[in-house]
Amino acid sequence: MSDRELNFAREILGTRSYREVPDAEVLQAAEGLLADWLAGETRMERPKLYDHYALLLLALTRQVRALEDRVAALEGPRSESE
Repeated sequence: MSDRELNFAREILGTRSYREVPDAEVLQAAEGLLADWLAGETRMERPKLYDHYALLLLALTRQVRALEDRVAALEGPRSESE
């Protein structure tokens, strides 16, 4: 483990804006970073880790919304009596 503390968002975004990074990439990178952090293999800037959870939450929210839309499309139109 390095003594260097990683910035959660910077590790995921690099030099890009959050709008330029696909949600799937955010989720994959976040999963790896958080797993390494929990295992004690990586150190994170603690204030930044908490501040940058927004990046992960935004990607998860978008994924949930997309899944809800897909489920609604599969269920088809529902009547008021259901």
